[in-house]
This record gives sequence, C-alpha cells and structure tokens, in this order.
Amino acid sequence: MECIKISAVIITLNEERNIQRCIESVKDIADEILVVDSFSTDDTKKIATSLGVRFIEHAFEGHIQQKNWATAQSEFPYVLSLDADEALSEELKKSIIEVKKNWKADGYCFYRFNCYCGKWIKHGDFYPEKKLRLWDKRKGNWGGINPHDQFEMEAGSVIKRLKGNLLHFVNDNISQHVLQNEKFTTIAAQARFDLGKKPIKLKLIFSPIFTFIRGYILKLGFLDGFYGFVIAVNSAHYTFLKYAKHIELYKFKKQKQNTA
Repeated sequence: MECIKISAVIITLNEERNIQRCIESVKDIADEILVVDSFSTDDTKKIATSLGVRFIEHAFEGHIQQKNWATAQSEFPYVLSLDADEALSEELKKSIIEVKKNWKADGYCFYRFNCYCGKWIKHGDFYPEKKLRLWDKRKGNWGGINPHDQFEMEAGSVIKRLKGNLLHFVNDNISQHVLQNEKFTTIAAQARFDLGKKPIKLKLIFSPIFTFIRGYILKLGFLDGFYGFVIAVNSAHYTFLKYAKHIELYKFKKQKQNTA
C-alpha cells in the first residue's frame, strides 16, 4: 500500500521564539509544511521561510476562521494541525510514520503534554489532554467557540488514538498566563455573546469553584506542586472572567436598548 502524504499546517502571529522548534519537529514526517501567518511583526516569516516551508499571509479573523482557511490551503487532504508553540515527541513521530503507511481511521488523536514555566505538568486539567490533530480534512471542519477551537468530524467518523505526546510549551512565567487569561476571556465572552447565549449568573459563582476542585483535587493537580496550584487557580480565574465579561456585555446591550 502506498504511503499517504500529509500536510502539516501551522498558524502563527509573532512566534519567532517557537516556530523553528515546531517546524523541525514535523520536517521528517510531513510532505508539505504550510505556515499561515497573520502579518507578524517579528522574525517569524524570516525564520519559517529559511526552513523551506510554504508561507502565506492572511488576516486573522478568529482562531476557528483562521484554521479553517489554513486547512483549505493545504496541498494534501490528510492534515496534521499544530500551533506554533507545539512540537511532536519522538514517539509521536514514529506513530505518525506508521499511520502514513497504513491509514485506517478518519482521524487520529493523541495526548498533549504541557510544559508550564519550565515544568512538565502530569496531572490536573493539563494532562492527559486529548487533541484531535491528524485527520482527513474532507471529513470535518474546525468548530468550537473562540478562542477554544476544535476539529469536529462528521457523524460516523472513526477516530483512533496514537502513542506519543504532542509537546506544548504553554507559558514561560505566571505573568504570561495571567495576560493570556485576560486576552482569551475577552474573546470567549464576545464569542458567547455573538452566539446569542444568555448569561447564567449562578455560573459566575459555582463554575470557578468547580473548575478549581476538578483540576486541583479530582484530577490530582496537587501532585504537580506549586505550579499545579497556580494552574488550578488561574483556570478558576479564567472561568470567572469569562462569565463576568459575558454578563457585562449582556447588561451593556440591555442598557443600550433601554435608552434607544
């Protein structure tokens, strides 16, 4: 049986610190490496093009929209999707090479292993974190709610899990995590508002508490020590901000309607 060909698709914006590691991790298994960039102002383009990838610039309209557009540009129907701060482990590379020789499913998922502030996190909401990132693009599309995109396969699709981890270099320090929470909760609240979702005030109280208990206690986040606690608190704070900002947007809309 002839090996299938895979397009590795990566979206970027100012990823000069990460992009080389990401590209080099897929160069031995991908038949095409496509980088879709949102007009970076750092050396992302210079580094990526020096490594021989196909580089396209496209205005960013949202995580889901950008990934669907990028996927549509791939040369081959079999797509491996990575973020710039991710890389394949050696075991995962071997698994993908075997799949290329004998493709049996519509899509393949694997666990993402997060490096947080220089520490590999083995518990809590961070691990095991299953990600569907290798698929036949004719069998689905990117969906979810921005900024948390996910590839959604059509009904009846067969998905199998591969051995090996997708390595994720998520935050270098706690301040980065806090700033990311601020940015992403604004996007998430706006996305929920745009979808016409009505805020539920009780979620503002109970969802952050549940998020902390789930990650730190039920999923054993406490075993990751100091950073396990920091992650659990920041995750709860993310949940709180998302719902608080959604309520604020909804109240502002009501006020505008009442004064119109």
